[in-house]
Amino acid sequence: MTAWLSDADCRLSDLRELVEQKTDGAEYPHAIDIVQNVLVYPGDLADTPALRAELARALMDGPGIVVFRDAVAAEVVDRATDVFTALIADQRRAGVAGGDHFATPGANDRVWGALDKFALRDPAAFAAYYDNATLALISAAWLGAGYQVTSQINVVNPGGEAQVAHRDYHLGFMSAEQAARYPAHVHRLSPALTLQGAVAHVDMPAETGPTLYLPHSQKYRPGYLAVHRPEFTAYFEAGHVQPTMSKGDAAFFNPALFHGAGTNRTTDVKRMANLLQISSAFGRAMEAVDRAAMCESLFPTLLEYEGSTANVIAAAAEGYAFPTNLDRDQPIGGLAPETQADLMTRALSERWTPAAFAEALQAHHSRRQP
Repeated sequence: MTAWLSDADCRLSDLRELVEQKTDGAEYPHAIDIVQNVLVYPGDLADTPALRAELARALMDGPGIVVFRDAVAAEVVDRATDVFTALIADQRRAGVAGGDHFATPGANDRVWGALDKFALRDPAAFAAYYDNATLALISAAWLGAGYQVTSQINVVNPGGEAQVAHRDYHLGFMSAEQAARYPAHVHRLSPALTLQGAVAHVDMPAETGPTLYLPHSQKYRPGYLAVHRPEFTAYFEAGHVQPTMSKGDAAFFNPALFHGAGTNRTTDVKRMANLLQISSAFGRAMEAVDRAAMCESLFPTLLEYEGSTANVIAAAAEGYAFPTNLDRDQPIGGLAPETQADLMTRALSERWTPAAFAEALQAHHSRRQP
């Protein structure tokens, strides 16, 4: 098995062999339908070990996506929609435009950090919304116990353009060059750390631009590199599926699945979805470390250091952009904001004074706080 993946491993014929297959309904006895190669389940299934195993298999070895009909009751969705609409109105009054990892910043409406904003604004509506057996079922099936929920609201306004085809967090939020720095086994394991989901807050017929998917593409091992290549983008654009959704339906998918929001071709529908990202409990270190204090202390030494400052920075600074407060620390100009390690590297390269670095470090820390 290849220890490291590269562009040489990206062969379109290999992807086609995976995705040009039919999802076999006999392997998924709890599903009530298969639409465009996507498994469809009712939203009122009883949680059993057999069902959890089936859902996990669907996400890992099957089409990589499942849709639950009527996962959230319409009246519960409407209460949440009222809260989200109010949050968007607040943002607009404040002159805030939410950026997007994979679409033009400001073209649509996005509420970052919607989970805590929802809970603080209307705790009763929050409780009704997240007291959801389907969400608990699929999250536990994929991630096990102790999972962590986060949420972003995305409204694709009339005329809003499609996102580019992509994979999602973690490696999906990196350039091909960045992703290639991780060994092949990390490319295999990364999708098991998160689950992506979306709850439809309006009816989503095809003309509103519901999400485009390429079923079975999560199984393509060099996909985090290939998704950036034009021939793979062209294949996605020609071969994707686009399941329609009704208000209250929910889709959940393996983050390695090739996908992207579609173009809203209507003149009057604001296509609102609650984008859910559920993370494994294991995505955290054992010890809490004050890395900002470490960086500030080390900076004067590293200004004159003759060894590898990169190795010291890797041991001391936070080298990952997330989690952060995406209202203040947006991924504009790239897929992810600047990391603490990036900031320190830049400051050393430009020979900042320790006082200037300390000020920038504090500003960086402040932007990332809830």
